[in-house]
Amino acid sequence: MPRREIEVIENPLYDLIDDETFEQLRQHRLLNERGIRDYIIRRTFRQMRDQQIPAAEAIERLREEYPYLQYDTIRKIVYGLH
Repeated sequence: MPRREIEVIENPLYDLIDDETFEQLRQHRLLNERGIRDYIIRRTFRQMRDQQIPAAEAIERLREEYPYLQYDTIRKIVYGLH
């Protein structure tokens, strides 16, 4: 019987939960991929703004990382607009 390789995913929530907890939640499919993506976008936006990058430029840079998202969608994510 062949051995199954365990896929290890880098913990994008490292500032909230430890790697072991993240892996357990992921294995049990208890994570919301869209929620994680939005959290990463907000965190990255805050980091860019902390570096004095103008908001419009930060959003454009995020669009390069997430080309399937519209400018307004990213703006809504980072500013919590609904």
